[in-house]
Amino acid sequence: MLSAYLLLTAKSPMSSQSDGSTKAIFYALGANGGIAISKFAAAAFTGSGAMLAEAIHSLADCVNQVFLLVGLKEAKRPVDASHPMGYGRVVYFWAMMVALLLFFMGGAFSVIEGIKHLEHPEPIKNPLVAIAVLGISVLLEGFSLYGAMKEIRKISGDKSFFQWFRETRQSELMVVAGEDIAALAGLAIAFFAVVLTVITGNPFWDAAGSILVGILLMAVAFFVTREVKAMITGESAAPEVNAAIKTHINNHPQVDHVINLITLQWGEQLMIAVQAKMQPQTSDRALIDAINEVEESLQEEWPQARWCFFEPDIDSSKE
Repeated sequence: MLSAYLLLTAKSPMSSQSDGSTKAIFYALGANGGIAISKFAAAAFTGSGAMLAEAIHSLADCVNQVFLLVGLKEAKRPVDASHPMGYGRVVYFWAMMVALLLFFMGGAFSVIEGIKHLEHPEPIKNPLVAIAVLGISVLLEGFSLYGAMKEIRKISGDKSFFQWFRETRQSELMVVAGEDIAALAGLAIAFFAVVLTVITGNPFWDAAGSILVGILLMAVAFFVTREVKAMITGESAAPEVNAAIKTHINNHPQVDHVINLITLQWGEQLMIAVQAKMQPQTSDRALIDAINEVEESLQEEWPQARWCFFEPDIDSSKE
């Protein structure tokens, strides 16, 4: 049985999808940096527990974005003897670190602060300052989410956001979008908590707002962790990519039909393993040339497919 290993070299070390992820991360980092500073100042000025929880959340988001940028940079390291398939999947590790940081530093800390304010309630000083900062933060977070969604729309096609979130293999862009959605929802909770505290004069609402923000962040961290776990353990290419690759190979004139196809997402790169029945060839050399032809067509269609393991075989189920 003839088995050929074909190494496909990507046309560009950085795909357009990775460029989009980097843009979205910088959008988020710029927005969250300004938001964190303003929130900490407002928390110190007003004594609001919900505002302090939001400030810690924004600080955690800034650290998260730095982690994601580190991951994208490390993923570009060249192949070496210790890592023959490169460092592409390192982005999944950093995405998991972000999810854990969001859970503990963002969510758990917010809940703890809320409980402390329940046990030792304090009135909010200068609530208008807190409300103004929260309003500005909504605008900045909206800008960050707009940047992330703009990049997502470029690659999601007709998919809904939820479907894209479940099927995407771009962990860094998924994390940024999840963070931004959690941030906007958290800001809305903090805003209403402060307003209710001012209207009723009861600091319970401020403390409750801090706890709710924490629970929200932990819930988002849970869903992000679940998706990143699937990537770390090894996921195929997105379903539509998998189907398109199989159709492409089946339609190639040198191929009779695909017997088995396995794809594995490796960061922004892709590994393809094909078992296929080839069209009859006159010699071993002609068979190798036919496989090379299929390989070249795959490289042209999917430049991110760096590795392809191609095995011509006989389909015993049809014999």
